[in-house]
Amino acid sequence: MPFTQINSKMIEAQVIPGQRLFSQRGAMLAYRGDVSFTPNLTGGQGGVMGMIGRRVANEQTPLMTVEGQGTVMFGHGGHHIHVVQLTGDTLYVEADRLLAFDGTLQQGTMFMGSQGGVMGMVRGQVTGQGLFTTTLAGHGSVAVMAHGGVIELPITPQRPIHVDPQAYVAHRGDVRNKLSTALGWRDMVGRGSGEAFQLELSGHGVVYVQASEEKL
Repeated sequence: MPFTQINSKMIEAQVIPGQRLFSQRGAMLAYRGDVSFTPNLTGGQGGVMGMIGRRVANEQTPLMTVEGQGTVMFGHGGHHIHVVQLTGDTLYVEADRLLAFDGTLQQGTMFMGSQGGVMGMVRGQVTGQGLFTTTLAGHGSVAVMAHGGVIELPITPQRPIHVDPQAYVAHRGDVRNKLSTALGWRDMVGRGSGEAFQLELSGHGVVYVQASEEKL
């Protein structure tokens, strides 16, 4: 169920009988046809355990199930929207950045500590990205939100990417991430840029970076 970009802040989705999609509650702007919107109490296809994980961390983003036949337009808060096409790989994205995604995708929750151990937990607390990250896997489309637009940066074993944690939006592929420090003598005397922490991503995949350090 591909999304069509109307402009940088709106997308359109074709809803087909027998298929469904999930969207963030309040993201529907307009629709045509016979379409229903139902609050989703189990966090999409992540099941009850995914829902519990996000609730424990107070990081659950309410979703609604969209079904029927017609066309739906989505947008939220005037944020820029970027559409990611998954072809059997996994997207790691913060739940509050999800605008809409195909119901065919398998949704789960990953504990940040599982990537980088204790440093993964530190990353969640320091960057404000939380202790849990949403995963979407399979074949389908995902619409994510960002400030100021998004750029895709390839990640290879020979060329890891360092990203300002506040500019990080999502990543996909076989990627490892860890929090590193860039603390030097200038930071010690108060003359640094303030970007003492960096997110280092290595492996094979893509990282999505927004043109802003502002959180949603």
